[in-house]
Amino acid sequence: MTQKVAVLGTGKIGEALLSGMIRAGWAPTDLLVTARRQERADDLRTRYGVTPVSNQEAAKTADTLILTVKPQDMGTLLDELAPHVPADRLIISGAAGIPTAFFEDRLATGTPVVRVMTNTPALVDEAMSVISAGSHATADHLAHAEEIFGAVGKTLRVPESQQDACTALSGSGPAYFFYLVEAMTDAGILLGLPRDKAHDLIVQSAIGAATMLRDSGEHPVKLRENVTSPAGTTINAIRELENHGVRAALIAALEAARDRSRELASGTKD
Repeated sequence: MTQKVAVLGTGKIGEALLSGMIRAGWAPTDLLVTARRQERADDLRTRYGVTPVSNQEAAKTADTLILTVKPQDMGTLLDELAPHVPADRLIISGAAGIPTAFFEDRLATGTPVVRVMTNTPALVDEAMSVISAGSHATADHLAHAEEIFGAVGKTLRVPESQQDACTALSGSGPAYFFYLVEAMTDAGILLGLPRDKAHDLIVQSAIGAATMLRDSGEHPVKLRENVTSPAGTTINAIRELENHGVRAALIAALEAARDRSRELASGTKD
């Protein structure tokens, strides 16, 4: 049986998901999209051959609804959808911080909900998508979510109680690396390198280091020690990072991201 999937609120992540699904073999005719602006909807139709619809039409006709609007807009969207969503529809939420109970309380009793936290590397098919089941979601529902998000990267199942931590680590994670590259590029300029050369050096080093972490099976401490010779350049740099509390700052930053995810769940907007 053909499964129709609708992406509601199709921004950058939603578009990346559509593109990945089509590359993975999904028929564009089975994919529906909603967008606030008509020109955005028309652009998605032209690029991918998908069908723009209203939120209500998506709720009535799609087997799976992927909700990718901002967390603060989710309540309004659910109020609009609730009268039109049968209990056998699978709801997949991509909104940070919002628990599956938020959806279950507003939709028909028994509606299956799966919570997914993905990240912006979905744009290059290197996403990390973390998947959790609501109280009515089955193993088949989770497998279906994995099939969809597996089109744009890796997936990992976790208990929903770990979602806020995963949001802090991988949902926001790319921004931390971009921030680090920005800082290292500035350092390269300070040391006398042109910006473009500093950028290339750092980006390729990051790609190489990430590949080693993924493929070697070695603990990051071991990989770091392999670069850190006695009384050498690297250990002097590491000493300065420790002196400036970089490790402690990272831990505090991740805790702050986790706490904000919890605030979003409680309805705090500011």
